[in-house]
Amino acid sequence: MSDAIADVPRVRALLIDAARAGEAISYSSILNLLGHRFTRPKMRALCKTLDAIDEAGRAAGEPELAVLVVRESDGLPGQGWWAGAQAFIRGYDGPWEGPKAMAFVRSVQEQAFSYWKDR
Repeated sequence: MSDAIADVPRVRALLIDAARAGEAISYSSILNLLGHRFTRPKMRALCKTLDAIDEAGRAAGEPELAVLVVRESDGLPGQGWWAGAQAFIRGYDGPWEGPKAMAFVRSVQEQAFSYWKDR
């Protein structure tokens, strides 16, 4: 079951389902769908899978999907999403929390929602 977190096609399919539904998904919820309870080590392992999914998606000209995985507490992606290599490409240099961050995240999420809606 622990291999489920590293199963790129399976995790990608869950993210595409969320994008088609126009919804973000919490770290806890996606881990639960993969058969795990939330723990920090499992979340970090999931983040590695999210990075692999987005790297392949960029190569295919697809919008990122990791932005759909958010904290339950505030609906924002975790620090790794903000600090990753793509932070510079995204063109955002504001705070990682608060209304400005939420507006930016929603705009990036909308790209995924629009792209996957009818695919």
